Amino acid sequence: MKYRKKQELTVKRIFSILKNHAGDLRKYSVKKIGIFGSYVRGEQKKRSDIDLLVEFDTSSFGKNFEGYFDTYMDLSFLLEEIFQKKVDLLTNEMISPHIRPYVLKEVKYLEGV
Repeated sequence: MKYRKKQELTVKRIFSILKNHAGDLRKYSVKKIGIFGSYVRGEQKKRSDIDLLVEFDTSSFGKNFEGYFDTYMDLSFLLEEIFQKKVDLLTNEMISPHIRPYVLKEVKYLEGV
């Protein structure tokens, strides 16, 4: 089920859509997913991307993290398809140490994934 663009996209709506895709999130080994950035601050514009922070269940990957990159990319593509807009999908390791404290302070996690 894709997001219908006629509805206003808010944090609450984003979480609702993510909950509707909880099975997909589990399929991609998502342990935790949260939103940060302009949507959390209420500063989003029509063209704003969606900033998501994801934590994967790393036990589902091989000993050398086989499949991690493919899973990350597939999830990123799926989220852009669902929301019909650009999604910046980050892991904690991908965040610059200079902005990590700010991101971690404002991120709102989806409960029950």
